[in-house]
Amino acid sequence: MAFLLKMKVLVAALLIGFLGLSGSVQCNPNTNGSNVLCNSRVFSEGDPFAISLAYVLSELEAVMPTRQGCDYYNISPYPNGFAYGHAACNTSLTSPDCSTCLGAAKTALFGTCVSRIGARSVLFDFTIRYEQYPLDD
Repeated sequence: MAFLLKMKVLVAALLIGFLGLSGSVQCNPNTNGSNVLCNSRVFSEGDPFAISLAYVLSELEAVMPTRQGCDYYNISPYPNGFAYGHAACNTSLTSPDCSTCLGAAKTALFGTCVSRIGARSVLFDFTIRYEQYPLDD
């Protein structure tokens, strides 16, 4: 009987130790698997949408990594050319890793969708999207 009790205590201690270690597991951002979709409409350099888009992207970069769950929607404050944006990161990643993913997603997005009024880039651990109309992700 004492042996069985000792085994139960040992198994419980091992289980608690294992669970404690699993809480500190780190993972690296996976920036592979890029799927980029572009809206067919374009904007020109002087278009008010360009200013709105720059604002939205700046806000996504500044705010998304600091948000709980790294999931952030925003809208530009400029009524002459609204832009809507959304960025989300795998919740198991750190804030710096989400920033890394955001950079990779933006590179894929703007390497493919030049001057488009809407685009989406989906990586394994991250997604970013912007449009000229409200997003219903």
